[in-house]
Amino acid sequence: MEIKQLITFSHAAENLNFTQTAKLLNFAQSSVTAQIKALEDEVGKPLFERLGKRLILTEAGHQFKRYAEKMIRLSEEAIMAANGEEELTGILTIGAQESQCTYRLPPILKEFKAAFPKVKLVFKPAHSDEMARKQLMDGVLDIAFILDKVKPEGSLRIEELIKEELKLVVAPDHPNAILTLDELKYETLLLTEAGCSYRMMLEDSLKSAGVYPLDKIEFGSIEAIKQCVIAGLGVALLPEMVVKREIKEGRIKEFPWKTPDSPLYTQIAWHKDKWMTPPLEAFIQLTRKVYLAE
Repeated sequence: MEIKQLITFSHAAENLNFTQTAKLLNFAQSSVTAQIKALEDEVGKPLFERLGKRLILTEAGHQFKRYAEKMIRLSEEAIMAANGEEELTGILTIGAQESQCTYRLPPILKEFKAAFPKVKLVFKPAHSDEMARKQLMDGVLDIAFILDKVKPEGSLRIEELIKEELKLVVAPDHPNAILTLDELKYETLLLTEAGCSYRMMLEDSLKSAGVYPLDKIEFGSIEAIKQCVIAGLGVALLPEMVVKREIKEGRIKEFPWKTPDSPLYTQIAWHKDKWMTPPLEAFIQLTRKVYLAE
């Protein structure tokens, strides 16, 4: 098999569209089809399957994708070494929630880019932790930040970075001095998207107490939720890192919130079979240093 074929397969496995792959690589679509067919003949199994108009990876395709990425990266490193290039190149695709990107990652990114200026960083939103896990398993992400309870690892390598405190917050002029779970039935809940770990934690606590609030607003942005809390539109359960400054400045008021027995941790995760390039290893090491220093 040729590196050219592996690169074509890698792009096709990412976007699941031969026409788009051909445009991206400046090939004729027939060339893409021929390269994939040659790979499938050599592997001995189909790598893609057509279901109606949809193109999906077969199980063999998922397995082959991880090794194709390793071979492509190894080829790139070999060429750089042969040419005496000192600066590494490549792409790291990272999954992270908005809160991580806003409050935790900037110092990591600044130091990483200073060490690896030619490595491109691509961030993909991970609105739920299950989404991030699936994208790691499918090879869509190289690495992901997960805010969740500690769970069995399976095929992923997961490291705990920091325990996250949650804050139940309202506008500073809220009339209550304390807010019980039962009283939340009369409040407007400002919620993150379905699948978010701390949204599920709040909803599980309310359900266990037999409390079912009728007034809910769902947002795609945690910053939007915070601004709506400040404006007095409702109550939200948010990570401390998101509202710490506003609480200190008196722009948000917090109510006592009892964390369940299984607390949330920010964790860093990657597939156990992931090819650990020098930039990826450096990013993980740098993340450990920055998070554990907090």
